[in-house]
Amino acid sequence: MNIQNMKSLFSKSLSRRKWIAAVATIAASAAVFGILFYEGSKNTVALTLDGEQKEIRTHANTIQDILKDLEISTRSEDYLYPSGTSKVTNNMKIVWEPAKQVEVSVGDQKKKIWTNADTVKELLSENKIEIGEHDKVEPALSKKISGDMKITIEEAFPLQLVDGGKKKKAWSTSTTVADFLKQQGITLNKTDRVEPGLDNVIKPDDVVNVVRVEKVTDVVEEPTDFTVVSRKDSALSKGKEKIVQEGKKGLVEKKYEIVKENGKEVSRKLVSENVVKESQDKIVNVGTKVLVAQVSRGSSPSASASAESGGREFYVSSTAYTANCNGCSGHTATGINLKANPGAKVIAVDPSVIPLGSKVYVEGYGYAVAADTGGAIKGNKIDVFFSSQSDAYRWGRKTIKIKILD
Repeated sequence: MNIQNMKSLFSKSLSRRKWIAAVATIAASAAVFGILFYEGSKNTVALTLDGEQKEIRTHANTIQDILKDLEISTRSEDYLYPSGTSKVTNNMKIVWEPAKQVEVSVGDQKKKIWTNADTVKELLSENKIEIGEHDKVEPALSKKISGDMKITIEEAFPLQLVDGGKKKKAWSTSTTVADFLKQQGITLNKTDRVEPGLDNVIKPDDVVNVVRVEKVTDVVEEPTDFTVVSRKDSALSKGKEKIVQEGKKGLVEKKYEIVKENGKEVSRKLVSENVVKESQDKIVNVGTKVLVAQVSRGSSPSASASAESGGREFYVSSTAYTANCNGCSGHTATGINLKANPGAKVIAVDPSVIPLGSKVYVEGYGYAVAADTGGAIKGNKIDVFFSSQSDAYRWGRKTIKIKILD
Protein backbone atom coordinates (compact mmCIF):
# COMPACT_ATOMS: atom_id res chain seq x y z
CA MET A 1 0.00 0.00 0.00
CA ASN A 2 1.41 3.29 -0.95
CA ILE A 3 1.46 6.40 1.03
CA GLN A 4 -1.42 7.93 -0.91
CA ASN A 5 -3.72 5.05 -0.14
CA MET A 6 -2.86 5.18 3.55
CA LYS A 7 -3.80 8.87 3.75
CA SER A 8 -7.12 8.20 2.10
CA LEU A 9 -7.95 5.39 4.53
CA PHE A 10 -7.03 7.49 7.59
CA SER A 11 -9.19 10.35 6.37
CA LYS A 12 -12.24 8.12 6.01
CA SER A 13 -11.76 6.65 9.51
CA LEU A 14 -11.56 10.10 11.07
CA SER A 15 -14.79 11.23 9.38
CA ARG A 16 -16.64 8.18 10.64
CA ARG A 17 -15.62 8.95 14.23
CA LYS A 18 -16.75 12.51 13.94
CA TRP A 19 -20.10 11.40 12.71
CA ILE A 20 -20.54 8.87 15.54
CA ALA A 21 -19.54 11.50 18.08
CA ALA A 22 -21.98 13.95 16.61
CA VAL A 23 -24.77 11.42 16.69
CA ALA A 24 -23.95 10.52 20.32
CA THR A 25 -23.96 14.20 21.26
CA ILE A 26 -27.31 14.73 19.61
CA ALA A 27 -28.77 11.67 21.36
CA ALA A 28 -27.46 12.75 24.72
CA SER A 29 -28.81 16.22 24.24
CA ALA A 30 -32.17 14.81 23.26
CA ALA A 31 -32.21 12.60 26.32
CA VAL A 32 -31.32 15.50 28.61
CA PHE A 33 -33.88 17.67 26.91
CA GLY A 34 -36.45 14.91 27.22
CA ILE A 35 -35.71 14.50 30.93
CA LEU A 36 -35.85 18.23 31.47
CA PHE A 37 -39.10 18.42 29.55
CA TYR A 38 -40.55 15.47 31.48
CA GLU A 39 -39.63 16.92 34.84
CA GLY A 40 -40.67 20.37 33.78
CA SER A 41 -44.08 19.14 32.75
CA LYS A 42 -44.87 17.78 36.26
CA ASN A 43 -47.38 19.60 38.51
CA THR A 44 -46.31 20.82 41.95
CA VAL A 45 -48.81 19.72 44.63
CA ALA A 46 -48.91 20.65 48.38
CA LEU A 47 -50.24 17.76 50.46
CA THR A 48 -51.55 17.71 54.05
CA LEU A 49 -51.83 14.03 54.92
CA ASP A 50 -53.23 13.25 58.37
CA GLY A 51 -51.79 16.51 59.64
CA GLU A 52 -48.37 16.06 58.00
CA GLN A 53 -47.44 18.50 55.26
CA LYS A 54 -45.32 17.69 52.22
CA GLU A 55 -44.83 18.87 48.65
CA ILE A 56 -44.51 16.63 45.56
CA ARG A 57 -44.21 16.95 41.78
CA THR A 58 -46.35 14.54 39.81
CA HIS A 59 -47.73 13.60 36.44
CA ALA A 60 -50.83 12.02 38.08
CA ASN A 61 -54.09 13.00 36.45
CA THR A 62 -56.38 12.87 39.52
CA ILE A 63 -56.04 13.25 43.28
CA GLN A 64 -56.98 9.59 43.67
CA ASP A 65 -54.00 8.70 41.40
CA ILE A 66 -51.66 10.69 43.70
CA LEU A 67 -52.92 8.81 46.77
CA LYS A 68 -52.57 5.53 44.90
CA ASP A 69 -48.97 6.40 43.97
CA LEU A 70 -48.34 7.15 47.66
CA GLU A 71 -49.93 3.79 48.58
CA ILE A 72 -52.63 5.50 50.66
CA SER A 73 -55.93 3.63 50.97
CA THR A 74 -58.98 5.81 51.55
CA ARG A 75 -62.45 5.24 52.97
CA SER A 76 -65.70 6.95 52.05
CA GLU A 77 -65.79 8.42 55.57
CA ASP A 78 -62.36 10.07 55.13
CA TYR A 79 -62.09 13.80 54.66
CA LEU A 80 -60.55 14.55 51.23
CA TYR A 81 -60.47 17.95 49.65
CA PRO A 82 -60.77 18.41 46.75
CA SER A 83 -62.57 15.16 45.88
CA GLY A 84 -60.58 12.16 44.61
CA THR A 85 -61.84 12.56 41.04
CA SER A 86 -60.60 16.15 40.79
CA LYS A 87 -57.96 16.82 38.10
CA VAL A 88 -54.50 17.65 39.37
CA THR A 89 -53.34 21.17 38.64
CA ASN A 90 -50.11 22.98 39.34
CA ASN A 91 -49.79 24.42 42.86
CA MET A 92 -52.87 22.50 43.99
CA LYS A 93 -53.41 22.03 47.76
CA ILE A 94 -54.78 18.69 48.86
CA VAL A 95 -55.95 17.78 52.39
CA TRP A 96 -56.64 14.21 53.52
CA GLU A 97 -57.75 13.28 57.00
CA PRO A 98 -58.40 9.58 57.58
CA ALA A 99 -61.60 8.72 59.49
CA LYS A 100 -61.22 7.29 63.01
CA GLN A 101 -63.41 4.56 64.45
CA VAL A 102 -65.07 5.50 67.75
CA GLU A 103 -67.41 3.51 70.02
CA VAL A 104 -70.31 5.49 71.47
CA SER A 105 -72.32 4.04 74.40
CA VAL A 106 -75.64 5.59 75.42
CA GLY A 107 -77.03 3.67 78.36
CA ASP A 108 -77.03 0.00 77.34
CA GLN A 109 -76.75 0.75 73.62
CA LYS A 110 -73.38 0.74 71.83
CA LYS A 111 -72.56 1.96 68.35
CA LYS A 112 -69.33 2.15 66.33
CA ILE A 113 -68.91 5.27 64.23
CA TRP A 114 -66.32 6.29 61.62
CA THR A 115 -65.62 9.99 61.88
CA ASN A 116 -63.12 12.71 61.14
CA ALA A 117 -64.62 15.10 63.69
CA ASP A 118 -62.05 17.02 65.66
CA THR A 119 -63.65 16.83 69.13
CA VAL A 120 -66.19 14.71 71.03
CA LYS A 121 -68.69 17.55 70.81
CA GLU A 122 -68.36 17.71 66.99
CA LEU A 123 -68.78 13.94 66.71
CA LEU A 124 -72.01 13.95 68.74
CA SER A 125 -73.33 16.92 66.77
CA GLU A 126 -72.53 15.25 63.42
CA ASN A 127 -74.43 12.13 64.48
CA LYS A 128 -77.33 14.11 65.99
CA ILE A 129 -76.80 12.64 69.45
CA GLU A 130 -78.44 15.08 71.88
CA ILE A 131 -76.88 15.73 75.27
CA GLY A 132 -79.02 16.94 78.17
CA GLU A 133 -77.82 19.73 80.44
CA HIS A 134 -77.17 17.31 83.30
CA ASP A 135 -76.01 14.28 81.27
CA LYS A 136 -72.53 12.93 81.94
CA VAL A 137 -70.16 12.48 78.98
CA GLU A 138 -66.80 10.73 79.22
CA PRO A 139 -64.35 11.86 77.87
CA ALA A 140 -65.25 15.55 78.07
CA LEU A 141 -66.88 17.29 75.09
CA SER A 142 -63.70 19.26 74.40
CA LYS A 143 -61.54 16.13 74.18
CA LYS A 144 -59.77 15.51 70.84
CA ILE A 145 -60.95 12.45 68.91
CA SER A 146 -58.45 9.59 68.74
CA GLY A 147 -58.58 6.17 67.13
CA ASP A 148 -60.48 3.45 69.02
CA MET A 149 -61.81 6.04 71.49
CA LYS A 150 -64.76 4.96 73.67
CA ILE A 151 -67.32 7.62 74.48
CA THR A 152 -69.83 6.96 77.27
CA ILE A 153 -73.00 8.99 77.77
CA GLU A 154 -74.96 8.61 81.02
CA GLU A 155 -78.39 10.18 80.82
CA ALA A 156 -79.38 12.20 83.90
CA PHE A 157 -82.66 11.59 85.75
CA PRO A 158 -84.58 13.71 88.29
CA LEU A 159 -84.63 13.12 92.03
CA GLN A 160 -85.29 15.10 95.20
CA LEU A 161 -82.60 16.46 97.51
CA VAL A 162 -83.50 17.46 101.07
CA ASP A 163 -80.68 19.33 102.81
CA GLY A 164 -81.34 20.37 106.39
CA GLY A 165 -85.10 20.20 105.78
CA LYS A 166 -84.96 22.31 102.59
CA LYS A 167 -86.23 20.49 99.49
CA LYS A 168 -85.08 21.02 95.92
CA LYS A 169 -85.20 19.15 92.62
CA ALA A 170 -81.88 17.77 91.38
CA TRP A 171 -80.53 15.82 88.42
CA SER A 172 -77.98 13.04 88.45
CA THR A 173 -76.71 10.01 86.63
CA SER A 174 -76.57 6.57 88.21
CA THR A 175 -73.93 7.06 90.88
CA THR A 176 -73.45 6.65 94.62
CA VAL A 177 -75.05 9.00 97.12
CA ALA A 178 -71.56 10.18 98.15
CA ASP A 179 -70.63 11.14 94.56
CA PHE A 180 -74.03 12.78 94.04
CA LEU A 181 -73.57 15.00 97.12
CA LYS A 182 -70.07 15.90 95.91
CA GLN A 183 -71.50 16.90 92.52
CA GLN A 184 -74.05 19.08 94.32
CA GLY A 185 -71.29 20.77 96.35
CA ILE A 186 -72.70 19.57 99.67
CA THR A 187 -70.26 19.15 102.56
CA LEU A 188 -71.13 16.84 105.44
CA ASN A 189 -70.18 17.42 109.06
CA LYS A 190 -69.09 14.52 111.25
CA THR A 191 -72.41 14.29 113.06
CA ASP A 192 -74.65 14.67 109.99
CA ARG A 193 -76.76 11.73 108.80
CA VAL A 194 -77.62 10.81 105.21
CA GLU A 195 -80.53 8.67 104.09
CA PRO A 196 -79.98 6.42 102.15
CA GLY A 197 -76.36 5.61 103.04
CA LEU A 198 -73.41 7.13 101.18
CA ASP A 199 -72.55 3.84 99.43
CA ASN A 200 -76.05 3.34 98.00
CA VAL A 201 -76.59 3.85 94.27
CA ILE A 202 -79.27 6.42 93.54
CA LYS A 203 -82.15 5.74 91.16
CA PRO A 204 -84.75 7.90 89.39
CA ASP A 205 -87.18 9.70 91.75
CA ASP A 206 -85.12 8.79 94.84
CA VAL A 207 -85.11 11.15 97.82
CA VAL A 208 -81.67 11.91 99.27
CA ASN A 209 -82.15 13.31 102.77
CA VAL A 210 -79.27 15.10 104.50
CA VAL A 211 -80.10 15.46 108.20
CA ARG A 212 -78.01 18.17 109.81
CA VAL A 213 -77.19 16.96 113.34
CA GLU A 214 -75.60 19.18 115.95
CA LYS A 215 -74.84 18.73 119.62
CA VAL A 216 -74.97 21.76 121.88
CA THR A 217 -74.69 22.35 125.62
CA ASP A 218 -77.45 24.20 127.46
CA VAL A 219 -76.96 25.46 131.03
CA VAL A 220 -80.09 26.45 132.96
CA GLU A 221 -80.83 27.40 136.54
CA GLU A 222 -83.91 25.78 138.04
CA PRO A 223 -85.59 26.46 141.41
CA THR A 224 -85.96 23.57 143.87
CA ASP A 225 -88.89 23.24 146.26
CA PHE A 226 -88.37 23.46 149.96
CA THR A 227 -89.42 20.71 152.35
CA VAL A 228 -92.19 21.23 154.89
CA VAL A 229 -91.16 19.82 158.24
CA SER A 230 -93.93 19.22 160.78
CA ARG A 231 -93.05 19.14 164.46
CA LYS A 232 -95.34 18.19 167.31
CA ASP A 233 -95.97 20.97 169.80
CA SER A 234 -97.66 20.03 173.04
CA ALA A 235 -98.13 23.68 173.89
CA LEU A 236 -100.52 24.15 170.98
CA SER A 237 -104.05 22.84 170.97
CA LYS A 238 -104.55 19.79 168.82
CA GLY A 239 -105.30 20.81 165.23
CA LYS A 240 -103.55 24.17 165.48
CA GLU A 241 -100.45 24.93 163.44
CA LYS A 242 -97.74 27.54 163.89
CA ILE A 243 -95.15 28.43 161.27
CA VAL A 244 -91.78 28.60 163.00
CA GLN A 245 -89.64 29.13 159.89
CA GLU A 246 -90.71 30.16 156.41
CA GLY A 247 -89.49 27.95 153.57
CA LYS A 248 -87.21 29.27 150.84
CA LYS A 249 -86.68 27.72 147.45
CA GLY A 250 -83.20 26.69 146.41
CA LEU A 251 -81.43 27.04 143.06
CA VAL A 252 -79.66 24.35 141.06
CA GLU A 253 -77.58 24.70 137.87
CA LYS A 254 -78.19 21.92 135.35
CA LYS A 255 -76.07 21.26 132.28
CA TYR A 256 -77.79 19.45 129.41
CA GLU A 257 -76.41 17.92 126.21
CA ILE A 258 -78.93 18.72 123.49
CA VAL A 259 -79.12 17.00 120.10
CA LYS A 260 -80.75 18.97 117.30
CA GLU A 261 -81.73 17.68 113.87
CA ASN A 262 -82.27 20.32 111.20
CA GLY A 263 -82.40 22.92 113.99
CA LYS A 264 -85.08 21.14 116.05
CA GLU A 265 -84.35 19.60 119.45
CA VAL A 266 -84.80 15.82 119.44
CA SER A 267 -83.17 14.82 122.73
CA ARG A 268 -81.95 16.36 125.96
CA LYS A 269 -79.61 14.56 128.37
CA LEU A 270 -78.64 15.81 131.83
CA VAL A 271 -74.83 15.84 132.02
CA SER A 272 -74.17 17.50 135.36
CA GLU A 273 -75.99 19.20 138.23
CA ASN A 274 -74.59 21.79 140.65
CA VAL A 275 -76.37 23.31 143.66
CA VAL A 276 -76.08 27.10 143.48
CA LYS A 277 -78.29 27.86 146.49
CA GLU A 278 -79.55 25.47 149.14
CA SER A 279 -83.28 25.48 149.92
CA GLN A 280 -84.54 26.31 153.42
CA ASP A 281 -87.09 24.02 155.09
CA LYS A 282 -90.44 25.36 156.16
CA ILE A 283 -90.95 24.35 159.80
CA VAL A 284 -94.48 24.08 161.11
CA ASN A 285 -95.37 23.24 164.70
CA VAL A 286 -98.50 21.11 164.96
CA GLY A 287 -100.45 21.24 168.23
CA THR A 288 -100.97 18.01 170.18
CA LYS A 289 -102.62 19.46 173.29
CA VAL A 290 -106.08 17.92 173.86
CA LEU A 291 -108.68 20.13 175.45
CA VAL A 292 -110.29 18.37 178.44
CA ALA A 293 -113.71 19.59 179.47
CA GLN A 294 -114.06 20.18 183.24
CA VAL A 295 -117.31 19.28 184.92
CA SER A 296 -118.69 21.76 187.43
CA ARG A 297 -120.65 20.62 190.48
CA GLY A 298 -124.27 20.19 189.87
CA SER A 299 -123.78 20.15 186.13
CA SER A 300 -123.76 17.33 183.63
CA PRO A 301 -120.50 16.64 181.73
CA SER A 302 -122.03 17.43 178.39
CA ALA A 303 -123.53 20.63 179.64
CA SER A 304 -120.22 21.71 181.19
CA ALA A 305 -118.23 20.95 177.98
CA SER A 306 -120.70 22.82 175.86
CA ALA A 307 -120.68 25.76 178.22
CA GLU A 308 -116.83 25.89 178.39
CA SER A 309 -116.39 25.72 174.64
CA GLY A 310 -119.06 28.27 174.05
CA GLY A 311 -119.36 26.93 170.50
CA ARG A 312 -122.29 26.57 168.13
CA GLU A 313 -123.39 23.00 167.49
CA PHE A 314 -125.40 21.69 164.55
CA TYR A 315 -125.73 18.76 162.13
CA VAL A 316 -124.09 18.62 158.69
CA SER A 317 -123.88 16.22 155.74
CA SER A 318 -120.29 14.91 155.46
CA THR A 319 -118.10 13.25 152.81
CA ALA A 320 -114.37 12.48 152.75
CA TYR A 321 -111.48 13.32 150.40
CA THR A 322 -107.69 12.82 150.02
CA ALA A 323 -104.83 15.03 148.79
CA ASN A 324 -104.65 12.99 145.57
CA CYS A 325 -108.32 13.07 144.67
CA ASN A 326 -109.37 13.97 141.11
CA GLY A 327 -108.96 17.73 140.66
CA CYS A 328 -107.19 18.18 144.02
CA SER A 329 -103.99 20.22 144.14
CA GLY A 330 -102.77 18.82 147.46
CA HIS A 331 -102.89 22.29 149.02
CA THR A 332 -105.81 23.70 150.99
CA ALA A 333 -107.46 27.05 150.33
CA THR A 334 -105.50 28.44 153.30
CA GLY A 335 -102.15 27.09 152.04
CA ILE A 336 -101.67 23.87 154.03
CA ASN A 337 -99.68 21.24 152.08
CA LEU A 338 -101.71 18.08 152.74
CA LYS A 339 -99.14 15.83 151.03
CA ALA A 340 -96.44 17.11 153.31
CA ASN A 341 -98.73 16.93 156.35
CA PRO A 342 -100.63 13.65 156.05
CA GLY A 343 -101.56 13.76 159.74
CA ALA A 344 -103.33 17.13 159.50
CA LYS A 345 -106.95 17.32 160.66
CA VAL A 346 -108.65 19.46 158.06
CA ILE A 347 -112.19 19.85 156.79
CA ALA A 348 -113.49 21.67 153.73
CA VAL A 349 -116.44 23.99 154.45
CA ASP A 350 -118.74 26.63 153.02
CA PRO A 351 -117.13 29.81 154.45
CA SER A 352 -120.55 31.46 154.67
CA VAL A 353 -121.58 28.78 157.18
CA ILE A 354 -118.27 27.98 158.90
CA PRO A 355 -115.58 30.70 158.60
CA LEU A 356 -112.17 29.56 157.30
CA GLY A 357 -109.66 29.13 160.10
CA SER A 358 -112.30 28.08 162.61
CA LYS A 359 -111.41 25.34 165.08
CA VAL A 360 -114.09 22.68 165.15
CA TYR A 361 -114.91 19.39 166.73
CA VAL A 362 -116.28 16.80 164.30
CA GLU A 363 -118.20 13.82 165.62
CA GLY A 364 -116.30 10.64 164.84
CA TYR A 365 -113.28 12.61 163.45
CA GLY A 366 -112.08 14.76 166.34
CA TYR A 367 -110.65 18.26 166.59
CA ALA A 368 -109.94 19.87 163.22
CA VAL A 369 -109.52 23.19 161.48
CA ALA A 370 -111.80 24.57 158.75
CA ALA A 371 -108.96 25.21 156.27
CA ASP A 372 -110.31 24.21 152.85
CA THR A 373 -113.21 24.80 150.46
CA GLY A 374 -114.73 22.90 147.56
CA GLY A 375 -116.97 23.54 144.59
CA ALA A 376 -119.55 21.04 145.85
CA ILE A 377 -119.37 22.14 149.50
CA LYS A 378 -122.38 24.41 149.92
CA GLY A 379 -124.49 25.13 153.02
CA ASN A 380 -124.49 22.63 155.90
CA LYS A 381 -122.02 20.30 154.20
CA ILE A 382 -118.37 19.44 154.99
CA ASP A 383 -115.61 17.32 153.41
CA VAL A 384 -113.30 15.51 155.86
CA PHE A 385 -109.61 15.04 154.94
CA PHE A 386 -107.91 11.62 155.21
CA SER A 387 -104.39 10.78 154.09
CA SER A 388 -105.49 7.27 153.19
CA GLN A 389 -107.93 6.58 150.41
CA SER A 390 -109.21 3.50 152.22
CA ASP A 391 -110.04 5.62 155.28
CA ALA A 392 -111.89 8.08 153.04
CA TYR A 393 -113.90 5.22 151.51
CA ARG A 394 -114.76 3.92 154.97
CA TRP A 395 -116.02 7.34 156.05
CA GLY A 396 -118.38 7.40 153.10
CA ARG A 397 -121.32 9.85 153.26
CA LYS A 398 -123.16 10.45 156.54
CA THR A 399 -124.85 13.04 158.72
CA ILE A 400 -122.84 14.05 161.79
CA LYS A 401 -122.79 16.66 164.49
CA ILE A 402 -120.19 19.44 164.36
CA LYS A 403 -119.30 22.08 166.94
CA ILE A 404 -117.54 25.34 166.14
CA LEU A 405 -115.08 26.00 168.99
CA ASP A 406 -113.84 29.43 168.01
